[in-house]
Amino acid sequence: MSLSRLGAWCGVVGPVLFTAAWVICSLRQAGHTATEVQLSGLAADDARDPQIMMAGFVALGVCSIGFGIELRRVLLPKAAGAWLVIVAGAAALAAGVFRRDHVLLIGPGFTGESWHNQVHDVASGVAYGAMLVAPLVLARRFRSDPDWAVVSRPVQVLALSSAVALVVFASRAVEPWNGVVQRVAVTLALGAEVLTAARMLTRPAPLNVRHGGSIDAL
Repeated sequence: MSLSRLGAWCGVVGPVLFTAAWVICSLRQAGHTATEVQLSGLAADDARDPQIMMAGFVALGVCSIGFGIELRRVLLPKAAGAWLVIVAGAAALAAGVFRRDHVLLIGPGFTGESWHNQVHDVASGVAYGAMLVAPLVLARRFRSDPDWAVVSRPVQVLALSSAVALVVFASRAVEPWNGVVQRVAVTLALGAEVLTAARMLTRPAPLNVRHGGSIDAL
């Protein structure tokens, strides 16, 4: 497999592994339902299987960075969206390494946040922001490119839907279902990444590649 296709596949594999991690951890987390436990809580020090969720964060981060690097190469010179994908990947990686203290945000005996919990909160905020803005920037870039125009509107709809879900999540308007709303918001944002990666894998090859030339010659 070429490095370019490997980079494109990263945009599919990362979101799939992350989703699998939180589904498994949500089902195995004892004493709490998915409606009350946020994704970060599944990787907390006192979670049942924190190593699974940590691996999910790390896999998403590493794969998103790899995908963003390949996307940047493909979209040059207008690659701002690709840089945002890379930022989101780096932030997700940091969120997995620097874990939250507790499964729940509040509870008896909580005396304050550790330094790694605070780092996690900052990294998560950056990841959320970049995951939302990246597909919006990419959708605008795709509209003017015949090879990408077919996914411009779906990517935009997924990103806007994710943004709406995150607003509902932040407002806590649907408690105690906030955990579910967060999962929906993240899944929609990652769906935009998967859709972009799928288009990268299926779009027509450049003319010189079809005629036996090297893509690196472009």
